[in-house]
Amino acid sequence: MPITNESIWAASPSTTRGQPTQLSSDAKGERLAYASGKSIFLRSIDNPSIARQYTEHKAQTTVARFSPSGFYVASGDATGLVRVWDCVGEGTTKGEYSIVNGRINDLAWDGDSQRIIAVGDGKQRYGHCITWDSGNTVGEIYGHTQQINSVSIRQQRPLRAAAAGDDKNLVFYHGAPFKFNTGIRDKHTNYIYGVGFSPDGSTLVSVGADRKIWLYDGKTGEPKGQIGEEEHKGSIFSVSWSKDSKKFVTASADRTVKIWDAEAGKVCQSWTLGEEGSSNVRDQQVGVVWPSGRSDNLLISLSLSGDLNYLVEGTPEPRQVIQGHQRSITSLTQSRSEAKDETLWTGSFDGRVCSWDVSTGAAEEADGDCHSAYVAGLASTQEGTGRIYSVAWDDTLRSVDVGARTYTGSNSKLSGQPKSVAAGDSTVLVGTSEGVEIYKDGKKTGDFKPKSTVTAVAARGNVAAVGGEDSTVQICEISNSSLSPKTDIKASRNPVSALAFSPDGSLLAIGDSRGRVLVYQVADGSLVTDRWTAHTARITSIAWNESGTLLASGSLDTNIFVWSLANQGDWLQASNAHKEGVNGVAWLAGGSRIASVGADAAVKVWKVEGLE
Repeated sequence: MPITNESIWAASPSTTRGQPTQLSSDAKGERLAYASGKSIFLRSIDNPSIARQYTEHKAQTTVARFSPSGFYVASGDATGLVRVWDCVGEGTTKGEYSIVNGRINDLAWDGDSQRIIAVGDGKQRYGHCITWDSGNTVGEIYGHTQQINSVSIRQQRPLRAAAAGDDKNLVFYHGAPFKFNTGIRDKHTNYIYGVGFSPDGSTLVSVGADRKIWLYDGKTGEPKGQIGEEEHKGSIFSVSWSKDSKKFVTASADRTVKIWDAEAGKVCQSWTLGEEGSSNVRDQQVGVVWPSGRSDNLLISLSLSGDLNYLVEGTPEPRQVIQGHQRSITSLTQSRSEAKDETLWTGSFDGRVCSWDVSTGAAEEADGDCHSAYVAGLASTQEGTGRIYSVAWDDTLRSVDVGARTYTGSNSKLSGQPKSVAAGDSTVLVGTSEGVEIYKDGKKTGDFKPKSTVTAVAARGNVAAVGGEDSTVQICEISNSSLSPKTDIKASRNPVSALAFSPDGSLLAIGDSRGRVLVYQVADGSLVTDRWTAHTARITSIAWNESGTLLASGSLDTNIFVWSLANQGDWLQASNAHKEGVNGVAWLAGGSRIASVGADAAVKVWKVEGLE
């Protein structure tokens, strides 16, 4: 019986410095589509905690565009493949087409939702025009000598298209079938990053690294003139039109988003993102979309950090900022406040730590002096001090104030690369390649050298478990400055990869590198069960429910299993829970839901029923 997916808290869009990132909204202005890792996410604009994930691409995804009809999405990846899929029903793939033998940079649909032009970086060609349902050729995209960064199709007849790229050349096409009409080489002096036809088809706009904005006649391609010289102080990465075709919005590396009056050629409004006076590259604006079909004048811009900024025309500050992870989430823990509010904490490959409000799915990045590399472990204190401890491959132990969601500044340098972290009553244990380091109140108080290289640590009260490369686990008593070994467990033939004490501390669950899950009595080291062998790859995380009757396990095999201690032959399974691997599982309050994280940078919540 499967575990059912209740919600997906989506990953943030993937971004690359010095490169535009494409955002797309559907015709009703209800959903946002973007590429993240090897997935495409479709996300509710009004409720960003509601999302869908498309996982059929085998390579890094680069762009996704809704069809004007709203029934399909076309998405491209780094290998030159375009996939067209149903975004209303089950997400079924309708077509897969190889366009160029390089990265797809942009896609455009025609107004009939029949034809797609895909452009990018290829060897034989830089773009192609096909029918969405059969892949038949309906035009050639010629006239470029370097990669194409952006493409747009006029939504009215006569059909027109424009494409522009690194050769500083804007090419105008007549269609359909689309044929080369004009090449305009003398307007931009650097890479062109964005082109777009106005919704009424009257005007075409182009923007680029030279900070210039050019306007053209939408029907003939004749240049109308340049506007806004010196307004932007950095490359302009993206442009998007308002639904009335009177205004458009630009996003720039100078951290600004500007609305322009197309006829007057003047800025109507400007936002500067990030802290005042800051020059943080994370705040560069690399994408923007003006969702049509809405009445609230909302625009959405994308920061290089992956933050989605909700900007409303006429208001000076963002309405909200949607945060999350862009890279693989590598660790997971949880905290509960005195008010019983539940929060998940996640750490990712790039050092980012975020908190997630379980009731709303909203994420907030931890402020302060954060990690600079792979977060190898997160642990919540058990005595209610309001601290989360994190370790990362910058070889530091850091703590986060749960209430303020801010790093406290008390960083401890570790003696080696951390593998795992655990928190007991008042002691924090860090498993490193050298052994176990013991900390209290942010200060190191001792070391423990086990028999084998440490692979995992766990703690409950004043008891600790230390797992090793030699497949043994040592049960130890924690004192202020040392660990005293009490019991040795020879768990399996494989290195230990995950450990978890039951809530009452009487049982220890052990996961190994081959995918086995075993349970032992803590008091005497006796075996409770070794029957749970359904995983086919390394166990990355295990977690007990509040009553200690069920155990959840996540693995690199992409699956989540829930096991019953009372009925050891029964289990539930969530197959392909996270593309390319599950990295963390945790039970939510109430005991009927599980949160999971993985390599797809998403957080997912699962409903567990039918197992006692």
